[in-house]
Amino acid sequence: MTTMPLAPTRGPNPFAGLMSGIAGPVIVVVLAILGLWYIAAVTLNTPFQLDTYERADRLDVPFSELLTDTLSQDRPVLPAPHQIAVEIWQTTVEKKITSKRSLVYHSGITLSSTLLGFVIGTLLGIFLAIGIVHSRVLEKSLMPWIIASQTIPILAIAPMIIVVLNAVGVSGLLPKAMISTYLSFFPVAVGMVKGLRSPEIIDMDLMHTYSATRLQAFWKLRLPYAVPFLFTSMKIGMAASLVGAIVGELPTGAIAGLGARLLSGSYYGQTLQIWSALIMAAVLAGSLVALIGVIEKLALKRMGMTR
Repeated sequence: MTTMPLAPTRGPNPFAGLMSGIAGPVIVVVLAILGLWYIAAVTLNTPFQLDTYERADRLDVPFSELLTDTLSQDRPVLPAPHQIAVEIWQTTVEKKITSKRSLVYHSGITLSSTLLGFVIGTLLGIFLAIGIVHSRVLEKSLMPWIIASQTIPILAIAPMIIVVLNAVGVSGLLPKAMISTYLSFFPVAVGMVKGLRSPEIIDMDLMHTYSATRLQAFWKLRLPYAVPFLFTSMKIGMAASLVGAIVGELPTGAIAGLGARLLSGSYYGQTLQIWSALIMAAVLAGSLVALIGVIEKLALKRMGMTR
């Protein structure tokens, strides 16, 4: 009796294993973005480079040289990713933190107003949510105004806040923090209202059965239910707070901060400076949001909750 030979078994596919997780898809997306970015940089920077060759009477430039020169301009229309990386390296690692040319220094200035505005906005949003949930009068009177406040463009209201606060002698960090507060309190307020109202009716009835006071029901039932909503809204509020801090630096004529860095770069046509400040702001926002995510996991684990 003959037996059929067994088919050779294949080992695990490393590519399939990589793509089944989170790292693989992220790497693919990043590579796609970088590829499109380089194509856009070459497309947008080529006209200026061709004009430079024409003025120098160089009409037979090889494509390889054109490509190299297009991606190494001092003031490109769209900087290439490697140019931005070099600029960030030179303004972070190769500069002292106290230097006015250091991105770390400017990020620290923006971070201070971001965190102050975020803390004030978070506390304000929580207190507003508690009042709205426990009072129908506050719900009907405050909620429409809270929603309407976010329809006003921040670029229009930021100079007004700066002028009014300066008129009463308030200057420095607080005016910028107030703009961050204006943007960050809204997601916290809305998220907390949703969270505080998330307990089931049967759970609320059980608290009434136990003759629990409104304060006891808040601490024992409403607040634990609202914690996941709070952290989610805080992540949105943190990103909004950073945007508010940067916008707040623009009308003040600030000489420090990422907003000031963007403003001076636009004045002098320093696109590398503009893009490096933008990337630094994105990294800063991502780091702050990730930090909130870590605190969220620890807090939920401590409470015996998993997400």
